[in-house]
Amino acid sequence: MSARAQELLKDYQLRLTDCRIDVLDFLLVNQRAVSQPELEQQLSDRFDRVTLYRTLNTFNEKGLIHEVTDTSGTMKFALCGEACHGSDHHHHEHVHFHCTQCNQTVCINEVDVPHLSLPTGFKPQKFSFIIEGICQSCQQ
Repeated sequence: MSARAQELLKDYQLRLTDCRIDVLDFLLVNQRAVSQPELEQQLSDRFDRVTLYRTLNTFNEKGLIHEVTDTSGTMKFALCGEACHGSDHHHHEHVHFHCTQCNQTVCINEVDVPHLSLPTGFKPQKFSFIIEGICQSCQQ
C-alpha cells in the first residue's frame, strides 16, 4: 500500500478502500494506460469485475484518470497528469503513443497538441491524438 496512492485519494476526496489503493498503485508503478481486463487479470484474486469497474468509473468521474481508446479499439485508463506529476494544469488533450509491438499505450504530455479551428456550428467535446509506432523498450 503506497503512501502516494493514499495521498491521491485524499486529494480527490475519495474514501480509502483496498481496491482504490491497489488500482492506483498499479497505475503509478506501471506509468501507462491499462485496460479493465488487464486490471482484472492482475487483481482478480482480490477484487471482482464489478468492483474494479466501479473504481475506474469513480476515478474517471473525479478526474483522477482519463479514458483513451487505442488504435485497436481497446478502452484504456491512465492517470491524469497532475496525479503522476503534481501539475496544476489539468487537461486531457494530449498525445498518446501506442506501441504496435507490445500493445502498450502511454501519455506523452511533452508534445504540444495543435490548436484546432473547427467550422462554425461545430462544438468539440472530446478529441484524441494517438501516435502508433514502436516504443523505446521494444526497439532495444
